[in-house]
Amino acid sequence: MSEQTVLITGTSTGIGLEIALGCAGAGWRTVATMRDVGRSDRLRAAADAAGVADLIDVRPLDVTDPDSVTAVVEEVVATYGRLDAVVNNAGAGHVGTLEQDSIDDVRAVMEVNFFGVLHVSRAALPHLRARRGRLVTVSSVGGIVGQPFNEAYCAAKFAVEGYMEALAPLAATTGVRVTVVEPGAVASEFVANIGIDPDAASAAAGVYGPALRAYLARTGQAFAAAQSPADAAAVVVAALTDPTPPVRVQTSDGARQFVGVKLADLDGSAVARMTGGWLA
Repeated sequence: MSEQTVLITGTSTGIGLEIALGCAGAGWRTVATMRDVGRSDRLRAAADAAGVADLIDVRPLDVTDPDSVTAVVEEVVATYGRLDAVVNNAGAGHVGTLEQDSIDDVRAVMEVNFFGVLHVSRAALPHLRARRGRLVTVSSVGGIVGQPFNEAYCAAKFAVEGYMEALAPLAATTGVRVTVVEPGAVASEFVANIGIDPDAASAAAGVYGPALRAYLARTGQAFAAAQSPADAAAVVVAALTDPTPPVRVQTSDGARQFVGVKLADLDGSAVARMTGGWLA
C-alpha cells in the first residue's frame, strides 16, 4: 500500500477527531486511536459523511500503557508497511492547586499529558526515521504560560514543550521533523470532561474559593469565544505537509498573542499581571 500513514492519539472527540478527518481528507491512511473504541461512533459517522471512512482505521490505544503503545505501532507498520507521521493529541485537563491536589493527582496528569507522549514517540521514532517522517505533538498555550489552578496541567505541558524543543534538532539530523502545536481555548469537550461543579469546587477550595470562582468565570468567558476544533486541527494537518514545518506553531491569533506575552517577558512581571487579573 502506497498511502502515507499517520497514527493519531485521542481521536474520539474534539481536535483529535477533526485531525483524523483532516488527514483522511488529505489522502492519508489514518490510524485513529482512542482509549475506548466504544466512543468511536461520532468519528465513524463524521467520516462516513465526509466520504473518507475507507481511509480511517480505528484502533484502541492507551497512551499510559507502554505495552499497548508498542503493540499498536508494530501492528500499524505490519498492516500498512510504513508509518510516516504521528500526532500526539491524547490529553486530559485538570483544575486544582497544590494544597488541594494529591501527589497522585499530579502524577496522573503527568502520565497522560507527558509520559503518554513519550511512550508513543519512542515507539514510533525508528519507523518515522525510516520514512523521514513527522512527529507532531498537540501541546497548549498552557505549555508556555503558567496558569493558576492549572499547575499540574501546565507542568505536564511545559515538560512536553521542553522535551520536544530539545529533541527537534537531534531528530532533524536523521530526517524526522518535530513540531509542537499550541492551541488556545478550543470549543470541544476537553473542558467539560474535567467535570467541575463551580459552586462545589469553590466551596471546597477553602482560602482559594474566591479566586477559583473568579478563575472559572473568566475561563467560561474565554471558551464561549473559543476556536473551533476544525480550525485548530487544520494547523496540525498543515504541519504534516509543510516542507519546512516550524518547531512551534500556534493555532490562532489569540494563541499567538497570549504566548507572545510570555516569550517577551524576561522578568515574569507581564505574565503575573495578566494571570493575576483572572483571580480578582
